[in-house]
Amino acid sequence: MPLLAVEHLSIAFGGLAALSDVSVAVGEGEIVALIGPNGAGKTTVFNVVTGLYRPGRGRVTFAGADLLRLAPHRIARLGLGRTFQNTEVFRALATVDNVLVGEHPRLRAGVLAAACWLGAVRREETAARARARTLLARVGLGDVADVPAGDLPLGSQKRLELARALAGGPRLLLLDEPAGGLNPTETRTLMDLVRGLRDELRLTILVVEHDMDFVMGISDRVAVLHHGRKIAEGTPRAIAADPAVIEAYLGSPTDVATG
Repeated sequence: MPLLAVEHLSIAFGGLAALSDVSVAVGEGEIVALIGPNGAGKTTVFNVVTGLYRPGRGRVTFAGADLLRLAPHRIARLGLGRTFQNTEVFRALATVDNVLVGEHPRLRAGVLAAACWLGAVRREETAARARARTLLARVGLGDVADVPAGDLPLGSQKRLELARALAGGPRLLLLDEPAGGLNPTETRTLMDLVRGLRDELRLTILVVEHDMDFVMGISDRVAVLHHGRKIAEGTPRAIAADPAVIEAYLGSPTDVATG
């Protein structure tokens, strides 16, 4: 059984079909990429999986749980974390405090205990802050933990979002265009980081991305959406050579090879 199963998903907005009968499965420990032109429905898949949208038809399960019956905060507590296409850091907060926001699903203290600042709350806060600093070090941001997030360059903000998503202790990580806006050096660094997180933390990762060097370099499988429908799925090598994918999205094989 796959960890995440999206089955026959369909959703429309104002009568316009955003997804039509889309099925994607992600096995434990896999890195799977969703690619396709702008407007193909990739982020819509993420929004359905995380409970932001309700589909007209289909089924979404995670570790056997029916996600379509759950609110977004309950889905997060099951072990799903995500980043967003546009960086969504809290610019005025310190970098470490941004990561602490991601710790929220794991914290147990109630509102009353927190208001009274009881000993258990203090201990939990101390442990959470230590975990946040460890995560920042893991993504290469340990030396800017106390810097306002808005002062960080884009590449660092992308890694901060990744650390914040990891703070909830996810089993499945959804990455929405993590390499968007990065230069080639930053992209290679991010590729190494994502592969390392999968291998060391035994994460499962579903990624939406336009950078084909990034996709082909990290993915075990690639699914291709076009006009809200899945037109192909397979290994990166097979997808790069698929005539339908080349026509709809990638261009010539030479274009794919050269990025």
